[in-house]
Order: sequence, then structure tokens, then C-alpha cells
Amino acid sequence: MATYNKRGGKRFNSKKKAINKGNIESTTAEVFESLDTGASNTENFVSKYQNLIISCVVLITLSVFAYLAYNTFILEPKKEDAISELNQAQYYFNLALNSDEPKDLFNNAISGAGGKFGFLDIIENYKNTPSSNLALFSMGMSYLNLKQYDKVIQYLKDFQSEDVLLSSIAKGVLGDAYLQVGDQKSALSSYEKASSFNENNFTTPKYLYKAGLLSIRLGQKETASKYFKKIKNKYPNSKEAEFIDIQIAKTE
Repeated sequence: MATYNKRGGKRFNSKKKAINKGNIESTTAEVFESLDTGASNTENFVSKYQNLIISCVVLITLSVFAYLAYNTFILEPKKEDAISELNQAQYYFNLALNSDEPKDLFNNAISGAGGKFGFLDIIENYKNTPSSNLALFSMGMSYLNLKQYDKVIQYLKDFQSEDVLLSSIAKGVLGDAYLQVGDQKSALSSYEKASSFNENNFTTPKYLYKAGLLSIRLGQKETASKYFKKIKNKYPNSKEAEFIDIQIAKTE
């Protein structure tokens, strides 16, 4: 009985192995057939759409070359031309700052003279260049000196620069312009922003002081006190700190 069971078991296992082997071979064949079909479908897809694929690759390649060519042959030469034009406009601007009759010189700086571009021409003709951005700043400063405050706001309200000192001064000048046209809240906001750009011993106490004085005018004594005390504690050697205790007393 025991011997029969062992033999029977062996026969049964052999049959099972044979079945399993057959199943494996069948399954493997199906897998390879599936892979062949998938590969065939991929080849058919590539064959069918190869013109479109090639066109896309060519388009991407041309776009990259166009970008590089634009930077090399258009943008870089424009930058050099813009610097040359800016130097002349800035020359008039500097003369105006040191002149007893600066009006015509500021106008030359803005509109150009002697066949050379002014700040306005540089902004319009050399967009996306550093010179254009500097011209925008100098344009705002020119209009401030000409007391055309609406134009100061027009040109400086969206001014941005990686130079934090320039950004701070631009915001401060914008605050002065807002104050001149009677927009005290916008002026205060501009002074606050101007004082917060990369805090330093020059612009920070200057615009904190202006923000403090304007806060008193607006009835915001607590805010004013905060600005004045910051000057006293953090910038004791600044010009604004000289009589800061008097201003602090006004907030109490």
C-alpha cells in the first residue's frame, strides 16, 4: 500500500510538472507574441507619424538656435548700443544736477539732443536691457527735479532692480511724489518699502524718518514711535538720529 502510494505520487507529480511546463511554454509564447505585437504597433506608429515627429524635433532645434542667435546677434549688440546712448543722456542729467538753470538740461536728458537718444528713446528702443532699466530710473529722477510728480509716479511705480540701493531710492522718490500729489497713504507705503530694502546706514534711517513724520501727520503716533525708536537703537550715528529724541517725545 505504501509502495503504491509513492509510485502513484510520483506519477501524479510528473504529470503535474508536465502540465506546468506546458503552461509556462504557452505563457512565454504569449508574452513574446505580445511583445512582438507591441513592437510592431510602435513601429507602425513611428512609421505613420515619422514626418510629424521629425517636424517637432526640427522645430525644437530651430527654437533653441533662434534663442541663441537672438542673444548673440541681437540682444548683445543692442546692449552695447544702449550703453552708448545712455552715457550721453546721463551726461545731460549730471549737468542738470549741477546747474543753476537745469530745466533745459533735464529735458535734453529725457528727450535727447544733438541727434542722440534721451531716456525716453532708450526705454522705447532698448527694452529688456539694463540700460533701459537705468533710463527708467533716471527718467523718474528727472521729472522729480522738474516737479512733474504725476510722471514720476508713472515711471517709477513699477520700477524694479537687482541693485537694492537703487530700488530703495526709487521707492523713496516715489513716496515723495505721492506726497506732493496728496496721496499720503501711498507715500507712507512707499517710504516703508524704501526703508526695508537691504537695511543699511544710508537709506534705511532716511526713509524710516520720513515714514515716522508722515505717520504723525496721519495720527498714527504708535507707528511713528516705532520708526523713530528703530533709528535711535539701530542707527545712532545717522544724521536722522541727531534729534530723534525730540521726535520720539512727539509720539508720547
